[in-house]
Amino acid sequence: MDPSRVTIWGESAGAGSTMFQILAEGGDPKGLFRAAMGDSPSLSFMPAFNDPYVEGIFQQFTTFAGCENAGDVMQCLRATDGNALALAGSKVIAARTATLFVFAPILDGTFLQERPVEAFKNGHFAKVPVLFGSNTNEGAEWSASLPDASANTSMPNATETTVYNFLQGQFASLTRTSFNQAVAEQYPLSDFANFSLQGQQMYGEMRYICTAELITGAAFDHGSEAFQFHYDNPVLGSNHGAELTAFFTTSPPADPSINALFVAMREFWTSFVVTGRPSASDSSVSWTAVADSKSDPRILLHPGAIAMENLTDILSSRCAFWHGISGELNV
Repeated sequence: MDPSRVTIWGESAGAGSTMFQILAEGGDPKGLFRAAMGDSPSLSFMPAFNDPYVEGIFQQFTTFAGCENAGDVMQCLRATDGNALALAGSKVIAARTATLFVFAPILDGTFLQERPVEAFKNGHFAKVPVLFGSNTNEGAEWSASLPDASANTSMPNATETTVYNFLQGQFASLTRTSFNQAVAEQYPLSDFANFSLQGQQMYGEMRYICTAELITGAAFDHGSEAFQFHYDNPVLGSNHGAELTAFFTTSPPADPSINALFVAMREFWTSFVVTGRPSASDSSVSWTAVADSKSDPRILLHPGAIAMENLTDILSSRCAFWHGISGELNV
């Protein structure tokens, strides 16, 4: 193993982790890796370490751990049985019924000195080759998993307020004013069959799809080679995590076009690890590097139709909207 040729890769929270490694300590990778990859990078609500939101989680945790009245709370927590601490954490998660991920990275000012949108715009990230991308239906089914009916857009009585409650449960500082503006300018209900699909599109883009665009576009702006993908598989599905089937399937798909897609994807990913540029001998398409600030072009990974494509103007506008209110969202 050559420690000078390490490439880091993750999916979802793992892709968020590789993103934070790129941003760590002002963008100094300290020679730990030479390239970074991420499938569906997660842009999460990121309050500061002393924000009331974080303090509220801590207070709730200490209460469930039985340390709320201790003279030295930290000493009490250190002395508490590990199983009791794990149970306290589970109780915190269960109590926040409109939030998918209660425990997430925070802005500590040392390891993470800026939030992602600001850091990427300012060029404060590791200048290494990157390969990031997302799937068509990143936002599907998340809201339906929430116990809080007022934030569950799959409920038959869902309204626009339900959609707001769902998004605000994930991005606690999102205001109703900004949400209303997003709906009016970017996601009118008339573009969707119902509130569930509207919320799905908003969440999938603001958390995952636009993050891949952010990372790869910033890499181009600051002189690093970047590659972006769009996974779209109408046969097996294109929800969050669906592309992993290409890498961890136990048997070849029966559909020849899907099998060919998966073979090409494995070659693209592994060749990037080896050379810093994705290539596939079984694909007639050359994966072109991002060539502008909008993160165009990206490769479309579709059964029987691998091709280069540009982001639509609608998607670019939506991403610009979310990143334009990054200060409000704390992302």
